[in-house]
Amino acid sequence: MALFSVEIADPDVGRVLNALAANYNRPDQVENPDYPSMIANPDFDDQQPESPTNQPLVQDPSVPAMIDNPESIAVFGNRMVRQFLADNVKAYEVKVAKQQAAEAAAAVEVTINDPQV
Repeated sequence: MALFSVEIADPDVGRVLNALAANYNRPDQVENPDYPSMIANPDFDDQQPESPTNQPLVQDPSVPAMIDNPESIAVFGNRMVRQFLADNVKAYEVKVAKQQAAEAAAAVEVTINDPQV
């Protein structure tokens, strides 16, 4: 497999990664896959009917809904550059295929005869 690489000056690496993160909307936080995490409700009264305030399980307050993004900014930037390259190849190949299809359709000759002649 071929290797395609770029070299970025050390002082510019942070700038490049921050720009990629901003331009491609990298979130600093993401939804926590462990949320919601339910625990037994200490106030639940099984002698009373269940209601919005009387539930056997409640959300564990120690489990946050959002967590810091586990994908580092460097890994995110690398993924976005690879996606950019793949998207460009696809867009180019679709464009060429459309041009070839249009040329092939335009080159089709149709013979129509007049039966009266």
